[in-house]
Amino acid sequence: MGKDVIIALDFPGREQTFAFLDKFQDRKPFVKIGMELFYATGPEMVRQIKARGHQIFLDLKLHDIPNTVKRAMAALSALDVDMCNLHAAGTVAMMEAALEGLTRPDGTRPLLLAVTQLTSTSEERMREELWIDHPMDQTVLHYTELAKKAGLDGVVCSPLEAGKVHDRCGSSFLTVTPGVRFADGDIGDQVRVMTPAEAKRIGSDYIVVGRPITQAADPVAAWQRCIDEFVG
Repeated sequence: MGKDVIIALDFPGREQTFAFLDKFQDRKPFVKIGMELFYATGPEMVRQIKARGHQIFLDLKLHDIPNTVKRAMAALSALDVDMCNLHAAGTVAMMEAALEGLTRPDGTRPLLLAVTQLTSTSEERMREELWIDHPMDQTVLHYTELAKKAGLDGVVCSPLEAGKVHDRCGSSFLTVTPGVRFADGDIGDQVRVMTPAEAKRIGSDYIVVGRPITQAADPVAAWQRCIDEFVG
């Protein structure tokens, strides 16, 4: 896998999702299936999108006791997705259990990423609501080191931290970065954001883009703009 743009399919159901994907005709963008779509349509939706030829990031952010996460990951592994994730805050033991559950009998598995801090979380909220007194950068890098220790492939972080993650854990440790908006676009509920070009410069491996593409007047053109700015 190289640099790529992942489209967040944040739709409420099957009809809207396939109507959107049909706009791309024979092009097969990398897509993200999150909680909204997965909970509304179930695993069969994942299978149908995979059958169309798309790479899939299954974004369910698991966070539970290690044995429960292990069993859940074993179930998700059967869906043949390309990436999935969990919360790094679940501890190293949970991440190791997840990796064990995700690995198939033949040794293959999807990429497994850890969410460090959500891009909607500010340092002020982290301090006042979560009682985490360390600065955002330090917290993200600490969670990143825990994910690497557990054997994961990378982290989901804001593009603001992607370069620091690579400095700390090496260029092969993947950074998947939401919180990407066009320079002339609305940031919505995101706090820590960058443009595709800025994310490329700072070292993101994958960017996740939702509303700037899905709500664009011409989604295919908006996706191509992201590809041009981020992949080149």
